[in-house]
Amino acid sequence: MYEQFRDIGRDIYLAGLISSHGGNMSVRVGDRILITRRGSMLGRLTENDIIETALEHDDSEVALASTEIVVHRAIYAKTNGLAIVHTHSPNTILRSMIEDEIVPIESEASYLLHKVPVHSLKLTAGSSEVAETVSDALRDYKVVCLRGHGPFAIGTVLEEAFQWVSTLEMACKILNLRDSVGQPLKEFREHGEEYRKW
Repeated sequence: MYEQFRDIGRDIYLAGLISSHGGNMSVRVGDRILITRRGSMLGRLTENDIIETALEHDDSEVALASTEIVVHRAIYAKTNGLAIVHTHSPNTILRSMIEDEIVPIESEASYLLHKVPVHSLKLTAGSSEVAETVSDALRDYKVVCLRGHGPFAIGTVLEEAFQWVSTLEMACKILNLRDSVGQPLKEFREHGEEYRKW
């Protein structure tokens, strides 16, 4: 399991989705959570950076866990996710400060994500408000975004959750590039009834 955390953490950092000490990840194992240590460097994780703690109550290890532990617990309680990735993706954060809902315009993200809700909260890190809002939203979406803070994604494994935040970041980069072009784009999709239901 450590190797999964190490490899995905390194990929997240190299993809530019976090700063040196940003972001967090976790995996649910029965009634336990494996979660990155508070203040750890995802790009340089060691075995000591993976904290095992209880899913539903505090124990002696919880003080070492990421400050977002309350959010991760709520997500596991309300969704079928078995892994969570939270990043501070720059293009996604920028887009979240423009839109209430991120709707990709390119093929891959349109197919994989359809659309991503953006939630604006007073306390954006590790609060009970974040825990409730994000966990509720992830019942219906693979990934959701907090305005000015970044995305939370769920998956069956860390790689899948990483895929969703990575796909969203690329979609937002393309949206931001579109805004800088200053010219109308040619549509390539057929906007049928099924597309509108997204």
